[in-house]
Amino acid sequence: MSIYLIALLFALLGAAIFTVIGLISGTDETAIMVPITLLVILLGAPPEGVFAFFMAGVLAKHLTHAVPTALLGIPGDTTAVPLIDHANTLRRLGMPHVALRKMISGGVIGAFIALPTAVLLGQFLGQFADFFKSSSGIIFTLAAILIAFFSKGKWASLLIIIPFAFFIKALDSVSFAMLDKHLSITFFLGIAIGPMFSNILMAASPVAKNDLTRSKQNQYNLAPETKSWKGYFPNPFKILSKRQTIFTSITTFLSSLTFVFSPVGMTSLMGEIVGSRTKGAYKKSTTSLTVMNGVTESTYIAEAIIPLIAFGIPLSPVALGPASPLFNAPPIFTVDPVNNLHTLMSSWDFFIFGLIGISVAALIAYPFAMNYARKASVLVLKYISQEAIVAMFIGLAFLLAYNEAQLLGVVLTFTVATVGGLLNRILGVGAGVQFMVFYASSWIMLQLFGI
Repeated sequence: MSIYLIALLFALLGAAIFTVIGLISGTDETAIMVPITLLVILLGAPPEGVFAFFMAGVLAKHLTHAVPTALLGIPGDTTAVPLIDHANTLRRLGMPHVALRKMISGGVIGAFIALPTAVLLGQFLGQFADFFKSSSGIIFTLAAILIAFFSKGKWASLLIIIPFAFFIKALDSVSFAMLDKHLSITFFLGIAIGPMFSNILMAASPVAKNDLTRSKQNQYNLAPETKSWKGYFPNPFKILSKRQTIFTSITTFLSSLTFVFSPVGMTSLMGEIVGSRTKGAYKKSTTSLTVMNGVTESTYIAEAIIPLIAFGIPLSPVALGPASPLFNAPPIFTVDPVNNLHTLMSSWDFFIFGLIGISVAALIAYPFAMNYARKASVLVLKYISQEAIVAMFIGLAFLLAYNEAQLLGVVLTFTVATVGGLLNRILGVGAGVQFMVFYASSWIMLQLFGI
């Protein structure tokens, strides 16, 4: 079977899965993308199929996450949090459907701008790959400090770097002594599912469960469905004004270049810059939402592709989080030595198979969200339990951890999930900081204690 046909099939699979998942509010990108991408890799998918699957999943997830954000006023995932204020403004004006259309149209445009930009920048930065690989330990440490400083936990995140590195190294030493090999997948999964697992622990605690308890059920008011285009496939350039298209194009191009910064931070920054230059509540909110959702797409795509092409080691928040299996999924992909998509695919391959992925996602998720957003929201609210979704991903993490190291892998995964999740939930030490410290832990411990 042709590799292009295989990639197309995997792109269809990724788009279908994440189109549905994106409709479920409150899902975390890392917690859902890491286990599913790992599963695809470990089941033997070819590199091109894995990449097309991931690209389709990223775009589909970020298109349909706009549905609960715009229609219900609750963030579809963590990158949708900065969009809530403007989405609520349009909901108060009685135009949540307008917010939705602007958001996902901006997302489609942002994805197709980010892909070629990221491939070209990745090729350019590839000239410095040897330096980055040889200095990876100190680079990861400095990056952890930088991300921690700009995270919501800030000083706590900075103070926790060395203790968390010691914790990771200690667990690694114990597992190596028992299995005579270093584990990676168990640590990835533990950090990824940490926030979800911490909620379960808090709900099981008589002391902490009050923070999660609600006195009444949430109520949502959905506006009637309206349609302003003919046919099934709307044209995003006709949904957006000329000004919105220009702003989205500029901001998504610029945000694609800043691959070392937080996607949430870039989304907020670009939205504020554009919003400050737009007058009127309606125009300001619609333009900001268009730009911000475009930036969520461009940052995610660029932050995955640029380190893959240029270095082969994860040097961005997305590469350390949702895209981490593309770099390190032993025994198939590894970072030490570098044997992953960086060595198995050319720059042209990244462009072609990335284009297949985002094109398929755009053809599936975009018209679906535009035509059936309201009906899909009703079905999700009525029939899909968020607790069941959490249980499903934790169960998948259990399966993958057991596959890597049997019972020890499971225990290690949930040990890391407990510590990392509570650090995230209580102190604001985000997954990006934790992933970066995980990669830097060996270097930090070597410098401090010679081990």
